[in-house]
Amino acid sequence: MKRTARTAPSARSSRSSLWPRCVLPALAACLVGAALLGAPGCNGRVAPESGPDDAGVPPTPTPTPDLAPFNGTYSDFPAAPIVDTSGPATVPVNVGDLFGPAGSGDPAGGPCLLDPEVGSLFPRNWLRLRFRFTAPSPQNLFELRLHVDNQANDLLVYTASTEWTMPADLWKKLTAHSADRPITVSIRGGELAGGTIKGKPALGTTGPITIAPVSAEGTIVYWTTSGGTVLRGFKIGEETVHDVLKPAQSTSGTACIGCHSSTPDGEFVAFSQTAYGDTGDPANIGLRTVDGRATEPSFLSAAARTLLARIPQQLPTFSAGHYKTGDHVALTALLQGTRYEIAWTDLEAKDTTQGVGWGVLARDGDSNMVAAPVWSHGGQSIAYVSTKTAQSGVTVTDGDLRTVPYNDRKGGSSRPVAGASDPAYNEFYPAFSPDDGFLAFSRLPSGASSYNHASTEIFVVPAAGGTATRLAANDPPACSGQISPGVLNSWPKWAPEVQSADGRRYYWISFSSSRRASRPQLYVGAVVVEKDGTVKTYKALYLWNQPSTDGNHTAAWDVFKIVIG
Repeated sequence: MKRTARTAPSARSSRSSLWPRCVLPALAACLVGAALLGAPGCNGRVAPESGPDDAGVPPTPTPTPDLAPFNGTYSDFPAAPIVDTSGPATVPVNVGDLFGPAGSGDPAGGPCLLDPEVGSLFPRNWLRLRFRFTAPSPQNLFELRLHVDNQANDLLVYTASTEWTMPADLWKKLTAHSADRPITVSIRGGELAGGTIKGKPALGTTGPITIAPVSAEGTIVYWTTSGGTVLRGFKIGEETVHDVLKPAQSTSGTACIGCHSSTPDGEFVAFSQTAYGDTGDPANIGLRTVDGRATEPSFLSAAARTLLARIPQQLPTFSAGHYKTGDHVALTALLQGTRYEIAWTDLEAKDTTQGVGWGVLARDGDSNMVAAPVWSHGGQSIAYVSTKTAQSGVTVTDGDLRTVPYNDRKGGSSRPVAGASDPAYNEFYPAFSPDDGFLAFSRLPSGASSYNHASTEIFVVPAAGGTATRLAANDPPACSGQISPGVLNSWPKWAPEVQSADGRRYYWISFSSSRRASRPQLYVGAVVVEKDGTVKTYKALYLWNQPSTDGNHTAAWDVFKIVIG
């Protein structure tokens, strides 16, 4: 690719060393097309809304069958305490006597539980529970207690470590028998000296976590700083991650890959690629399988390959409504003169002529340029950021969310999304929920840059417009001393399926946050639509299978068919 001088909307610039710079101009919206339609026939799958505008009221999901009545009483928790011998010090055999019964000791001043967060909701097929906490000096011995009303015993764990992971067999029993019931977690700490606890043990974090009666489906593929700019992935519940794509597996000369999304069938990952490893700009679009062989689709024509190679071009997005033989279409943000526009590309094109192999969607009523377009799953609507200026089709300071119809490649009237188009805020990075009923987005005060801003937070709003709901997952544990705004929560993407149970609809959103040592890491928050239609959100779940020393972010959560092995 030839380096070209460009005007302000797409100018190159240096970036913070917090992330490798090769994808940063487009990083913040790398995944706007990632939450695409899942495979047909999946249990609990919700079909996209159909009709002239598929950003309406979500359809009723197919219920997920109950796997257990969750009644009890069960004896999954052992009667005897678990004594962890892996810590930095020996735990006395009489440790239970040292701590005394529940409720004894000082009522405050104990450890701060960081993971899992009190108030979080776990998918039923999630990673087994891992408890991580900090403790005030000189506390060096800890008691972890879990209480569930349908379990005969409390789970008691004694450890000298500040981290403990539940055995897999115990987690499996707990998810089978105690889903949809509050699990009260409490943690106490004390100073072990001379074989006894000095003073009294002190109570720290206490409160409920819950296992949902449903699972979270799909595969997460994310961008990482480890070993260069690499895409890695894992299926939900896996405790390891796998390489999915490296720059060397893409077009010859590619030095960086980054912004990515899944095709609706899960066979391919589409991504921004560039020959420049400093800022990732200018970029064009690559399309490769996720099975380890990194091959292009058989239907991709030579003309379409030429069109995808145009620069600067970012943020590929697809819709199941337009992904079949004779109608394989990709949407991208394409610079036209000094303006980014929503471009469609026929991936089977026989001609590169505008209006034949590609075109630009009309956006009547909106004179601004485009950033971060994302296609609805039903294929009727595109959500995008309307802005006066956009760097690399992504970074904005004055964004508002709008939607425009696809209308058989013609576009049409653009309209603002109420609740996500307030001039007082910079609203950006939209993502459609799997049933097209909601949009997730990031938000800042107007005038603040969407790039790497610590005050960014995540909201959800009905796709047809309405009241925006702030995610509880934005907030770190209060005892950590961290506060949002201030920990950079951004890049939301939805799990590819909606599940339902007992009249409630369960959605899951992945996002990136720098709350952990100021390094971007992946988290998940639950969004539940209650029986009465109210929207309830939950605290964040940390994905502890990701390497904690890497910068991991922009997680595309979809039906990627990655090869495990």
